[in-house]
Amino acid sequence: MVEAAELIDNDFLRQFELKHEGHLAIIEYAPQERKIFLTKLIIPEAIKEEGFQKEFLTLVFEEIGSRNLSVMPTCPAIAKFVRSNRKYKRMLPVGVRI
Repeated sequence: MVEAAELIDNDFLRQFELKHEGHLAIIEYAPQERKIFLTKLIIPEAIKEEGFQKEFLTLVFEEIGSRNLSVMPTCPAIAKFVRSNRKYKRMLPVGVRI
């Protein structure tokens, strides 16, 4: 299981980071006004266990939701996550469908 306390928002590198079993998973982003574009998902092969990606993305979306920002997933894996999780579709900007 992944702990929420481990999620780091690295403003300087513009990425969310999560250390798991000595490896670093990353979601790169680009902020713009009241939106955040999620541009790249990097999960090392060593931690591509079942469920990790979903837990990592859930942590990131919960963090973004707490900031009251809209999300624009430009990475295919992240867009697929939004499509399969109805509650995060509400975080898309008005008029955007995935």
